[in-house]
Amino acid sequence: MGGNVGDKAKIFEETRKLIGERIGLITKMSSVYATESWGFKSDLFWNQVLVLESRLNPFKILTLTQSIETVIGRSKKTLSNNGSCNYEDRIIDIDILFYDNLQLDTPRLTIPHPKIGERRFVLVPLNELEPEKYHPVLQINMKELLWICPDRLKVERLVE
Repeated sequence: MGGNVGDKAKIFEETRKLIGERIGLITKMSSVYATESWGFKSDLFWNQVLVLESRLNPFKILTLTQSIETVIGRSKKTLSNNGSCNYEDRIIDIDILFYDNLQLDTPRLTIPHPKIGERRFVLVPLNELEPEKYHPVLQINMKELLWICPDRLKVERLVE
């Protein structure tokens, strides 16, 4: 999850609480990282990776993460003319990175998240938790993926 608007500590705490109540048990949490924005100029983002146990299917989880974003105060994601998401300031964004080793590619949801390998703000906290996690599509683990990641934006762990 990530965001750069408002009281980020309070927003992240509330988001984790809602995820735990609505989606499943949070079994691991990375540190929170301050990261430069990706794709546009803005204030620093906070990012964190959570590992969950859930009995829900990925589409139900997607629906619930979107409802949590709305409860926290996020309006709909903005789409550009070509149907891709524009990058902009946001109060919270919750993405599904993996669902076990499932590979899914639908108009509504792609798992693993298709941009994991391009973003240090995802790979750094993911490596804190699961460096040996194997990417079933790219056929490489997270430690190696971080090593070859072309993104050079700054990602710094916040002292808590």
